[in-house]
Amino acid sequence: MEGEGEDASKVIHVKFVTKLYPPFKAPVSSVVIPSNVTRLGLSSIVNSLLTLEKPEAFDFLIDGELIRMSLEQFLLAKGISAEQTLEIEYIRAVAPRKEEKPSLHDDWVSAVDGSSPRFILTGCYDGLGRIWDSPGSCTHILEGHTGAISSVAFVNSQGAESVTVATASKDRTLRLFKVDTSESGDSTTRVRAYKILRGHKASVQSVVAEKHGTMVCSSSWDCTINLWNTDESESELSVSGKKRKGNNQAEETQLEGEAETTFVGHTQCVSSVVWPEHDVIYSSSWDHSVRRWDVPTGKDTLNLYCGKALNTVGVGGEGSALVAAGGSDPVLRVWDPRKPGTSAPVFQFSSHSSWISTCKWHESSWFHLLSASYDGKIMLWDLRTAWPLSIIDTHKDKVLCADWWKGDSVVSGGADSNLRISSRISIS
Repeated sequence: MEGEGEDASKVIHVKFVTKLYPPFKAPVSSVVIPSNVTRLGLSSIVNSLLTLEKPEAFDFLIDGELIRMSLEQFLLAKGISAEQTLEIEYIRAVAPRKEEKPSLHDDWVSAVDGSSPRFILTGCYDGLGRIWDSPGSCTHILEGHTGAISSVAFVNSQGAESVTVATASKDRTLRLFKVDTSESGDSTTRVRAYKILRGHKASVQSVVAEKHGTMVCSSSWDCTINLWNTDESESELSVSGKKRKGNNQAEETQLEGEAETTFVGHTQCVSSVVWPEHDVIYSSSWDHSVRRWDVPTGKDTLNLYCGKALNTVGVGGEGSALVAAGGSDPVLRVWDPRKPGTSAPVFQFSSHSSWISTCKWHESSWFHLLSASYDGKIMLWDLRTAWPLSIIDTHKDKVLCADWWKGDSVVSGGADSNLRISSRISIS
């Protein structure tokens, strides 16, 4: 065979395998490739085997780990012999293939919820919530807050004709809105809250809805976490709220709700809450901790400390058991509470250059999550490699919020006053 001796060390026999369907399935046969080939080179080789009309970007795994250096360096680092035929799995690269038209707001976009497949919900420093059905198309404006909105959540987005929305604000209140999505027309509909939730003694920082129920959870700068009922109970106190000018309608009635339960334990601002299961809530705080709360008893059953003030927490990954958090340094940390010695993160991602504002797990993947940062970047991560899969840098200022939308898009907002949508992301 050619390439005996010194030359033999410069080539490797590999077999490319994939779980992808045609036309992305290459012939399963051994090929000889240069040992110093990088991911881009591997992608070119697979594209030549596939004979696609339009080249496709791929990522590559050996023994379940993504290759992020030359093949030769990877094999050396992992102690894998290059003398046998290597099996390399390829997947479609996780990166946006399209940037949608930005949707301009009147002030900083501080909150976004992409959990509805039909709409995007945003909160803004102008005190208004907005519902978008497509880039640039705002269908509803949610009004009433007297301070900047810090967090938003769809409480129920599955209805054919209406959705329920919760907003949290620096004015110390939460508001609940019922939005008639069957309304049509060219103009934007303005909506007032049917219920105002009062009880926090400082700015409300985060709101999240129970997945299958009628409750929302909020956290605040007053160091507490509150649970609220979202129904329209007539037994609760009612207050008057004026309709918008020009519609010649009488005053509407707004209900006021009080917290059903308060969780106490954090000693600084509770920056973020998530509600992954019926009986479990997680919170992050500026007191450097992530806590897990048992909803029926109100007791914290887990404390994770990292030595940094935390802005965001997310729960996902394998078995929806991994906990990710980020805050006042550029490091995104991931813990696995199922493992002994859970005080130490099992993963740390450190490619950002400023504070992390948001982290979100992908709903249908064990491996993928995103982080947004004051450095103006959104990074897409895979637990199988320490480097970001892709960096979205379309914002011109701090990124304050981000979420997945419809499984293949990232929606984000920031100090450039824009909602941006990065779409056509392939999550294997």
